[in-house]
Amino acid sequence: MSEEVILYDIPSKDPRRCWSLNPWKTRLVLNLKGIPYKTEWLEYPDIAPTLKQLNIPPSEPPATAYTSPTIRISDKYVTDSRKIADVLEKKNPSPSLHLDSPILKKVEELAPQCVMSLGPVFIPRIPRFMLNPRSAEYFERTREARFGMSLSQLEKEKGGESAWKAAEPKWKELGTLLKAEGGPFFMGKTVSYADLIVVGALHCFAFGDGDMFQRVKDIEPAFLTLYDASKAWLERDDH
Repeated sequence: MSEEVILYDIPSKDPRRCWSLNPWKTRLVLNLKGIPYKTEWLEYPDIAPTLKQLNIPPSEPPATAYTSPTIRISDKYVTDSRKIADVLEKKNPSPSLHLDSPILKKVEELAPQCVMSLGPVFIPRIPRFMLNPRSAEYFERTREARFGMSLSQLEKEKGGESAWKAAEPKWKELGTLLKAEGGPFFMGKTVSYADLIVVGALHCFAFGDGDMFQRVKDIEPAFLTLYDASKAWLERDDH
């Protein structure tokens, strides 16, 4: 039996669940591999103080110096979803994440572009649908400082149909990559870490009223096929 991992995650509003795409990458790895773990929930303003108290060094870049996901394993702390995947794969190699697959590099480049292309649509929805009041206030304040405008202004000026139109080619490109081996996964019938990256984003988009998820799968139905094929690893989301 694998040793128990502690996963530091950001809670949603009640009923408390994992919602954020980056912690979902780690949670999906843990669920896929069947690694025992427990969740320590941290509201946004508590992340940095808690991790500093644990003597965890800040990550890069400075804009996200302390972040979730972070895990504790073997009395060591690891931050950043990809670094965590590397550690978990080494300690628990089966089932494999296929971190050496050529497709992974392509997905690691393209998937963040897809998500960020919808940033003006998605980011303002986070405090609205996902977060408890303390985290919502922190998130809105810090993102306003980052973007130089309020999230409502960001949504109004850069979101909406213009953002969806600009994002569509990238999502279609990712969908073409997903279908290249016949699906439902990027490697055909074999699940890999590349799939978990995209499934985490899709599940995040499904939070709230779910209309973002609907629109992404309308762009490319293969994303729904991938999501449905991954549902077993999405079931544990609240502890």
